[in-house]
Amino acid sequence: MPENSQAAADRRKPSLIIVDDDPLITETLGYLLGADYSVTTAATRPECIDRLRQAAEAPQLALVDLGLPPLPHRPDEGFALITDLLAHAPQVKIVVLSGQNDESNARHARTLGAAEFIAKPADPSELKRTLHDLLAFAPEQGAPAEEDPYSLIGESLPMQKLRAQIRQYADSPFPVLIEGESGSGKEIVARGCLHLGEARRDKPYLALNCAAISPTLVEPTLFGHAKAAFTGAAAAKSGYFEDAADGSLFLDEIGELPLDLQPKLLRVLENGEYQRVGETQTRTARCRVIAATNRDLRKELRAGRFRADLYHRLSVFTISVPPLREMGHDRFLLLSHYRALFSRQTGHSPFDLSDGAARLWRDYHFPGNVRELRNIVIRLLAKYPGSFVSEDALRAELEPQEEEHAPHALPPQSATELAGLALQHLQRRARFSLDLTLHLWEQAYIDAALRLTHGNVSQAAKLLGINRTTLYNRMETLAREISAANQGEGR
Repeated sequence: MPENSQAAADRRKPSLIIVDDDPLITETLGYLLGADYSVTTAATRPECIDRLRQAAEAPQLALVDLGLPPLPHRPDEGFALITDLLAHAPQVKIVVLSGQNDESNARHARTLGAAEFIAKPADPSELKRTLHDLLAFAPEQGAPAEEDPYSLIGESLPMQKLRAQIRQYADSPFPVLIEGESGSGKEIVARGCLHLGEARRDKPYLALNCAAISPTLVEPTLFGHAKAAFTGAAAAKSGYFEDAADGSLFLDEIGELPLDLQPKLLRVLENGEYQRVGETQTRTARCRVIAATNRDLRKELRAGRFRADLYHRLSVFTISVPPLREMGHDRFLLLSHYRALFSRQTGHSPFDLSDGAARLWRDYHFPGNVRELRNIVIRLLAKYPGSFVSEDALRAELEPQEEEHAPHALPPQSATELAGLALQHLQRRARFSLDLTLHLWEQAYIDAALRLTHGNVSQAAKLLGINRTTLYNRMETLAREISAANQGEGR
């Protein structure tokens, strides 16, 4: 087949990225799956993200190993990659293919957003079947529905408050900042602001994921560029602010915006002025900006990673998307919605929950929010079409929650001793950082728990009285916060 014909044929295939540091595995999988998929490979998390940023479109599927460099014997880097993949490509279906296949790793990968987990060595027919089945579950298009035109399903008080906030801010010309945990549905809320606002409903709506684009390309993507402004700029091009015209521009993952670009975004928000890269002509933006983040931007600005003036400008109006654990019976409404939706897409008969499974569903916290719930429904529909799902079968799909017991803090005598130590410390030091001290105490307890459990994160989380997802999040942010606090103390 001629090269251009082969390239055209590859473009018609579903896209798949394989991430594994063993070249024999990537070559074998590429050969095995290449007839059915347009395959891209990467050996590390940074290489995978670079591939995503270079691609014209996000992949539909990802096949990911957990044990990646620089920690090939631990699952941490693979877990982080799942989060990164979903930040860059929210609709991607992730299958974890890993030799680190204990049940706790499988459950945690699913909680983070992986659609399925397959242990190495994999049965080729099972792998092909899993990928094929996942493609049958089409991404939601956000098409209007009679009962709720913005896919905001739920009747709980937090959901009622969310709808009221959207209606209140929809027609305002001022920026809106949407805050919420990963998987909670922030982009759906942004679309709700668009559809409920009469002024911009029929105007352009553009969305840019700030995490999904190389930092060097964010500025020309947002503001446009002149011809020859940089290598590869063969012609002048408009940016998102210009193309959005008098419509709306949604900036997802705004916390990932490079620090050196933040003053330019602030200028646009303050007076509408910007310049294309390589030009001196000042242009005027007319669009409304809606931003979203799963980070705590107040912490980010205290750590020096986000400008305070930009934060205050973006958060003229703030909408907080509630986590699923606060939405009560809504988790059953979402179960019914996704079960019916995916049954129509695949032709599978819907499953039902036994009484015990229904109680487990009611009490589960869903740390991965709506995204986790949706993936659980996909797996249950594939495994138990037309059947009752037992409590044990459902429990196998969920991440174990922390045990319900009274938490233990420092005993009274230790608290008294600690107060005395703090008094001596403050008397001796002319300068003191409470943030740094608290971070160091937290890090010390995490390190101690990991030593006691020989590095087993699940067991360490139980010792600390938190769930595994929370511990991973704290481990990921503590190093940054301690570094930032040290730098602030040194100034």
